[in-house]
Amino acid sequence: MRSLWTGAIGFGLVSIPVKLYSATQQSDLDLDMLDKKDLSNIKFHRINEKTGKEVPYANIVRAYNYEGQYVVLNDDDFKKASPEKTKMIEIVEFVEEADVDSLYYETPYYLEPQKSGEKAYVLLRDALKKTGKTGLATFVLRSKESLALLKTSGDTLILQKIRYAQEIRKIEELKIPATTSKPAELKMAIILIDQLSSKFDISKFKDTYSDELMKLIAAKSRGKKITAPTMKVVHSRSKDLMEQLKASLDTKRKKVS
Repeated sequence: MRSLWTGAIGFGLVSIPVKLYSATQQSDLDLDMLDKKDLSNIKFHRINEKTGKEVPYANIVRAYNYEGQYVVLNDDDFKKASPEKTKMIEIVEFVEEADVDSLYYETPYYLEPQKSGEKAYVLLRDALKKTGKTGLATFVLRSKESLALLKTSGDTLILQKIRYAQEIRKIEELKIPATTSKPAELKMAIILIDQLSSKFDISKFKDTYSDELMKLIAAKSRGKKITAPTMKVVHSRSKDLMEQLKASLDTKRKKVS
């Protein structure tokens, strides 16, 4: 893996040199955009709005429109704005992970210790495990400051980027019914949940849609005509909620037997 960022974790007065790696990768197929007339690739160009000519990437700069005038910024400017933040994952406080709603979760990253920080890395990891806490931290990546949770996964420290409160839309904008469930229906729903409950094992699940799409692509490449399969209705035709729950329980029992 190639590191995205090199810096340090700030743990009190302790500095832990680390490298940051992306913890995820895409599982969907990389599809190209083509002109359907002749299947030519569609190319996107960086065009100067005044000259109409393409601009080489090396000539492109970033700027901010400040009171009607563009102020050009380079990489050094971002570092000068707050040099310690661009190279430091600063733990602000320690919190209970359960107190952070998963709605705030965004991108996860792996943290690997550099040679001079191995001992301190292991110490912080073990302390987090022992206390059951997670570190709430700030860091800057690609000229943007972010919030993150610093936690453990096995023997590895994970930096879980999280959203700011203002990035979450208000629940009040939704129309949620104020009614409550009927006791009998609630009891039946809990029985169904119990029947469908198991220990979480992510390895049981796979992106099968991409596999099926790949099979279709292979078939089309051989000139085979593809017929879409008929959708199967798996829900009960009854509009009565209790009848639907009973039918769900019966379906589950038949699968088990």
